[in-house]
Amino acid sequence: MKIDIIDYESCSAAGVNLGALRTSLKQHKSGLIKNNLPGSDLDTWIGLVEQINGVDDLGQWQSRNNALAALGYEQGTIRHTVSALISKYGAARIGLVMGSSTSSIDRTEEAYTKLNSDNGLTEAFKQPFVHNPHAPALFAAHLSGIKGPSLTINTACSSSAKVFATGARWLETGIVDAVLVGGVDTLCLSVLHGFNSLQLLSPNPCKPFDQHRDGINLGEASGFAVLQRAGENDNGRGIALAGYGESSDAHHMSHPHPDGLGARLSMTQALKRAALSPESVDYINLHGTSSRANDLIEGKLISELFPASVRCSSTKAWMGHTLGAAGITEAIIAMDTLHTNVIPGSKNLETLDEALDFSIKATDEEKVCQHVMTNSFGFGGNNCTLLFSRAE
Repeated sequence: MKIDIIDYESCSAAGVNLGALRTSLKQHKSGLIKNNLPGSDLDTWIGLVEQINGVDDLGQWQSRNNALAALGYEQGTIRHTVSALISKYGAARIGLVMGSSTSSIDRTEEAYTKLNSDNGLTEAFKQPFVHNPHAPALFAAHLSGIKGPSLTINTACSSSAKVFATGARWLETGIVDAVLVGGVDTLCLSVLHGFNSLQLLSPNPCKPFDQHRDGINLGEASGFAVLQRAGENDNGRGIALAGYGESSDAHHMSHPHPDGLGARLSMTQALKRAALSPESVDYINLHGTSSRANDLIEGKLISELFPASVRCSSTKAWMGHTLGAAGITEAIIAMDTLHTNVIPGSKNLETLDEALDFSIKATDEEKVCQHVMTNSFGFGGNNCTLLFSRAE
């Protein structure tokens, strides 16, 4: 069953909304800055969304993560689209799937620094719906008024790619008539210093797949999309979720499988579900974190599975690796090429890793694409590949 993408919106350091993101991509203007996160002196670059600081009226829901989700939800026409669907079908017939890696751990970190004299939570931090792995979906339901089934997926960096697959299955089985899918993750000390302990952070702006890449940059983002069964809404974007693939390596907590077995499986599953050949794909938005291991393994898989005619790029040099929000952020960039007819280049790429040989360039390419793919490969071997096509 084909699933239509009715609406989508993105919020990151590369642009507070989709229009700003398009401008940043076109101008090759990165949102990365030197790390200035309060409490951290790590020598690295981050993709900080400054506008979050203006969202301070969430009451019992207040957290940096929820603030970014709220900021993203108010961009574009997402709120209007969801409200119209609720009016048409009823709030109980709309599903909600959110992806996140850290949920609102930023708020929990802050709570621990402000414990009362009995080492208990002060009143301001008694927020059971915030100190909760399911917080993103709970808050999104509060924002939107959706009362149908809701779920938060926490599979590290593939979290908000998997929301599309889950939402599609709900639509295919008739559980709901529309699904709001989304992802949100924000920068916090646990994340920055956790990745630093893995020796993965770069002191320079990241350069995925480059011979001289030396690590990743972390960022924060939120994004939303609205899904319906094909043909049930005349106000769509002309884009369909044609296929998806999911897999688990079960190899290592933080290192990808050396042969990329799970990553290969997710890509081949997506192609099979979409009934497409590798040659049919026009563009692949790669996971491309700029780590030595990830880029090498993913790059070799691409050259094995796809012909040189398939153009590829990583877009993490614009906003950093946004972890649980990376899936939907990069899915939106990929599917939006079906609207803009421009394939973004791989920013900061100067010399392709000498061990790799596939079609990736730093420059943009104007092309009317029919089918585009995006990869999201998370810690623990949690992989997801999505395929989007022009709606028939």
